[in-house]
Amino acid sequence: MTVDKYAAIRLKNQMCFPLYVCSKEIVRRYKPYLDVLNLTYTQYIAMMVLWEKKEVTVTELGKALYLDSGTLTPLLKKLEQKGYVTRKRMESDERNVCISITDKGEALKDEAIKVPEQMQECIRMDSEEAETLQRMLHKLLAQFE
Repeated sequence: MTVDKYAAIRLKNQMCFPLYVCSKEIVRRYKPYLDVLNLTYTQYIAMMVLWEKKEVTVTELGKALYLDSGTLTPLLKKLEQKGYVTRKRMESDERNVCISITDKGEALKDEAIKVPEQMQECIRMDSEEAETLQRMLHKLLAQFE
């Protein structure tokens, strides 16, 4: 029996590759639904946090989304230009910027509620499989915190 000393670097044996491709493909499938909302995927996930919390600091948002301020700043500027959020320096510490959802941003939630159902139609996985995958991915993410 021959041992393949290069097995560890074969693409088919990598966990990162299917995760990368699945992520890319899922985001691509979100695009037509998010285009209707005039949101990118990253703007959409930021809005999800704001629909839930109503107000967060840039630091808190970055932690929730695993994004740095260099990525968040232009994203938040765009959301502000669209009238979905406001950005304000905190009086207690001007280094911190507070992001608040506007009435217009809150109203967008009624349209966005359709997106998860639309995505379920794109991904053929029963609810038990989806819950198992989500639980496993959150377990993996927890290792990066």
